[in-house]
Formats: sequence, C-alpha cells, structure tokens
Amino acid sequence: MSGFSNFSEFYPYYLTEHSNRSCRRMHFIGSSLVIVVLVVALLTGQLGWLWLMPVAGYGCAWIGHYVFEKNRPATFKHPLYSLLGDWVMYGQMLRGKVSF
Repeated sequence: MSGFSNFSEFYPYYLTEHSNRSCRRMHFIGSSLVIVVLVVALLTGQLGWLWLMPVAGYGCAWIGHYVFEKNRPATFKHPLYSLLGDWVMYGQMLRGKVSF
C-alpha cells in the first residue's frame, strides 16, 4: 500500500526528501516546539494548548519543504512512517548522525 514494507525501507527515502539543511533545521525547530508545548501544557495543566502541537510541528516542517526543499512533504503519502521519521531524524540530529 505505501510502497515500503517497513520503516527500515522507508527511512532512507525519508532522508532523501530532507536533503536541504534549512528544511532539516525547520523540522528540528518544529519538533522542539512540539516538546515545549507538551511540557508547558502538562506543567501548567492548560491542556487546551495541546492543539498547538501539530500546528507547530507540521507548520515548521511544511515551511521547510515548500520554501527550502521544494518538494511535497512525505506526510501526505506516508503519514505514519513520516511521523516516525521526523522523530528518528530529530534524535539523530541531536546525536550528530544527521547534520543541522
């Protein structure tokens, strides 16, 4: 259905869709904002702020794709693998395995 039989097959494709450094940076900013919103909402008990998580995460990522990468986000064709890819890439960026 997705063209990929598992995430291990998908992730190299995902990385090619994020070859532009500015796009990756926008993803990193968006993912970091998702974490900040989650933590603030939980610490303050203001759970109504949680609606900002997808706005911050996808908003930054999609700006990265449309403005810098000049491609269509993988989210539209591979939503679950793409979401997982976002967090795997985020972790790899934090560990220096994927450059900023």
